[in-house]
Amino acid sequence: MLKEKPRLALQLLPDYVSNGMKAADGSLVWKQNLQALAGLNQTISLTNDTTIVSRATPTVADDKLIIAIYGPAYVIAVKRATGELLWKRQLDKHPAAVITMSGTYYMRAFYVGVSSLEETYNIEDCCTFRGSFAKLDVQTGAILWQTYMIPDNNGKKGGYAGAALWGSSPSIDVGRNHVYIATGTSTLHLSVEECQERQNNQTVPTHPDECIGPDIHFDSMLALDLNSGEIKWYRQLGGYDVWFFACRNPSTPNCPPGPSPDADFGEAPMVLSINEAGPGGTLGGGTWGAATDNRRVYTNIANSNQQNFTLAPSKNVTTGGGWVAMDPGTGRILWSTAVPYNATTNPVSIANGVLFGGSTYRTGPVYAINAASGEILWSYETGASVYGGLSASKGCVYVGHGFRVMPALTAGNSLFAFCLN
Repeated sequence: MLKEKPRLALQLLPDYVSNGMKAADGSLVWKQNLQALAGLNQTISLTNDTTIVSRATPTVADDKLIIAIYGPAYVIAVKRATGELLWKRQLDKHPAAVITMSGTYYMRAFYVGVSSLEETYNIEDCCTFRGSFAKLDVQTGAILWQTYMIPDNNGKKGGYAGAALWGSSPSIDVGRNHVYIATGTSTLHLSVEECQERQNNQTVPTHPDECIGPDIHFDSMLALDLNSGEIKWYRQLGGYDVWFFACRNPSTPNCPPGPSPDADFGEAPMVLSINEAGPGGTLGGGTWGAATDNRRVYTNIANSNQQNFTLAPSKNVTTGGGWVAMDPGTGRILWSTAVPYNATTNPVSIANGVLFGGSTYRTGPVYAINAASGEILWSYETGASVYGGLSASKGCVYVGHGFRVMPALTAGNSLFAFCLN
């Protein structure tokens, strides 16, 4: 199962095995089993598979490769040339803690957030996890700072919990010395449940939730100081949003009062302007990462709830996913293209005027799209669902296929290279 972007020019692929391959011909340079390498045992999974895996894109840090472990929530560093383990660091001891965010390397430091699968617990067993964001020294793995998104609940249910950080790579603002992040949903302190029940749909989505305090950063965008981790500013978007996996079934008992749309952030901020590119969804709207070439901003729209999605600026409608290009200065939608087979999409990549994206459809299509017009130039069926993004380098585009976590998607373990003649 290969679900994240490969790193170049030595191909670096995460899964239960970490592989280093030559980008030129795909030949294996080194191979390391993550479970044996890190000496860890899995703490939580959505499947019955107990293998240690990585769901995040590996991060190149000079002569090192930084790999985030899905669960337990560890970060490890290996030598790029050999795959030899250099250090490992646990970011959260909570049994449901995982790392799905692909970290960012900047100035000898690694920045990454911690998420969890606690929302998959039975409602009566949930919740105590607190989302956090950390800066690590890439030489030693030491945690330089770690900032939590909600106050300490002392590991006891009934307090605030959640506000995980799980999508794409955090953005570094060198001029302001900030790193930008965005958070997930939460569970509520018992003292505010009555207020939230009264509020329900009444909260205007663009206003902070009046039932919670200023230090409860769920469904929020935040700017943190690179040196200290201090929160410099934040914006909580939306209102009542307490979401449990089990509550997808409306008949599940003890679910919190609605609407609880699971309207969190599926990727780190890259905000140039604000406009609705397409519909959101329980498993994603624009998710795992956008792209820009300074002419246009591009995003995928997964449309996981299969809502009506108008392909602006046309009036055509699809209930599948799509790709959208926007003007970076105004947010105006320049074109929208539907994904064939009415399928969902994965993160996009841009190179030399061509946008690359894939599809979760069972045959695993990948697509090359004219970045100026949205026209699909060519496609290829890889044979298994494509969930991660594509990487481009020196005339070639690389992608892995296979994602078996969801029943509708298909498994695979191959890496493909598409190169210019």
